[in-house]
Amino acid sequence: MRRVDLLTDGEIRNAKPDRGKFVKRLLDGDGLYLQVTKSKDGVNKNWIFRYEMDGERHDMGLGPLHRVSLAEARRKKADLRSAIADGVDPLQEKSELRKERLAKKAKELKAKTFEQCTAAYYKIHARSLKNERYRKQWLWNIQTYVYPTIGELNVADIDVPHIEQALEPIWHTIGDTASKIQGQVKKVFDYAIAGKHRTGDNPARREYIVARLGKPRMDKNNHPAMKIDDASAFIAGLRADKRIEARALEFCVLCAARTEEVVGAEWSEFDLRKRQWVIPGERMKSGREHRVPLSDRAMQILGSLKHHGVRVFNISNHAMLRVLQERNPDVTVHGFRSTFRDWAAERTNYPEFITEMALAHAVGTDVVKAYRRTDLFERRVRLMKQWADFLAKPRPSADTVDLQAERQRRSGR
Repeated sequence: MRRVDLLTDGEIRNAKPDRGKFVKRLLDGDGLYLQVTKSKDGVNKNWIFRYEMDGERHDMGLGPLHRVSLAEARRKKADLRSAIADGVDPLQEKSELRKERLAKKAKELKAKTFEQCTAAYYKIHARSLKNERYRKQWLWNIQTYVYPTIGELNVADIDVPHIEQALEPIWHTIGDTASKIQGQVKKVFDYAIAGKHRTGDNPARREYIVARLGKPRMDKNNHPAMKIDDASAFIAGLRADKRIEARALEFCVLCAARTEEVVGAEWSEFDLRKRQWVIPGERMKSGREHRVPLSDRAMQILGSLKHHGVRVFNISNHAMLRVLQERNPDVTVHGFRSTFRDWAAERTNYPEFITEMALAHAVGTDVVKAYRRTDLFERRVRLMKQWADFLAKPRPSADTVDLQAERQRRSGR
């Protein structure tokens, strides 16, 4: 004979409040009740666990019948009875767990990536920057040098070593720029701290970065350049390197382009039939579209690459600089643009404005710009071909010539 305080499936299925009553509780034993309540839609059935602790009676909901079966309700009751025997108040524990969940949810709602905080800060403060060019430069600096390292990280999880990792490659090569970027990053973290997206100190404080990296080198020439007569020998050595980073660096030099223009280059920007690379305005420092003539060697490099995704060179922003510093730590990738300008001025008869156009610089006064309706592409085709030809003919450096002369002297020639 079954115990009278245990419910059957039939009793549970047919349970309803007595006539004229709103609520009815059916005991299943040891404090477990099925609470049956009238509603507009019929009858609601929920499990209730009743227990006493410290002389007080408590009722704890275990969930509705349509989600918690009789067997599961009994298992929950048994677990709760075991916890009570150990001195744990189930309702108090449930309340604490709920508080933890709410705190975690609140923290998640506050969570922001560095990119999100930068975008929010820029939206508020961009209008206070002095002009449109400066605004673009401000955002471009962070996108190019900082996003690859910490852009997708939660600002609450970023610490000084992360900032160090982002700035270290440029701290002693383009110190002025690196110093500006450190200031920008610090302002973004000030915004994040004020918005309670992170707590604690600002990891981009200058004294922290200087303590880790030393003082940045503030050269008058922010982009140390290679000497003209060393460039072709450098390119000859670079061609022996089969890494994709080396191909990207050579392509960058051949096109007299900027690092970010090459790293962000997409296959859709190239018209190989017309032998040109069209960089859209949104990727240019000037904000204007720029056409780059492709020399034979530049075409050869592109032809040697496999199409893996949208990007032409699947490399990081610092990859070309690392390759360069392996061979010559005293120059920068951007410095090759100066080398190109010096070569054009000293070794060719092209007017300066042609060279400046090849570098995507603004040329002349506003009046001159208004009357010059062409980018002089055909003349730049010849200029870039001559530059590629120059780079393709290695010349012995001064050190090599001196060494050869010394050997001849010692041999008595």
